[in-house]
Amino acid sequence: MSLIEKLQDDLKLALKSRDESRVSTIRLLLSSVSYARIEKGDELTDDEVLQVLAKAAKTRRESIEAAESGGRKDIAQKERAELEIINSYLPTPLDEAEIEAIAREIASDVGANDVKDRGKVMGPLMQRIRGRADGKLVSQVVERILRG
Repeated sequence: MSLIEKLQDDLKLALKSRDESRVSTIRLLLSSVSYARIEKGDELTDDEVLQVLAKAAKTRRESIEAAESGGRKDIAQKERAELEIINSYLPTPLDEAEIEAIAREIASDVGANDVKDRGKVMGPLMQRIRGRADGKLVSQVVERILRG
């Protein structure tokens, strides 16, 4: 079963159980997937759907941050609920130690040993851990490794 089919099945279940939060979140996700499909001009692979979902999750995290800094706990709570639903479709995120281990392996493979070689590490690393780690955290880990 593809990820799109899973989203559609989960939407039907949420409609039957009258879970409004889940219904609205899944509809938003399916809408984002549909826009991405139209933009591509072809059906999306599961990896591409995961990218769309990861982007939606990142947007929610940023919204939570902005709402909390603006004192809007109600909006932050709504965004957290949506993020929790979105995260249920994403692969388990990597922790910092796992990112560091993969980054060290790639750095040694490409011969990176200075901060100037950051791009040589980031490209392959982001391909390998796609959707399983935040780019900002990955960038910090790679920079720390290359600084020694």
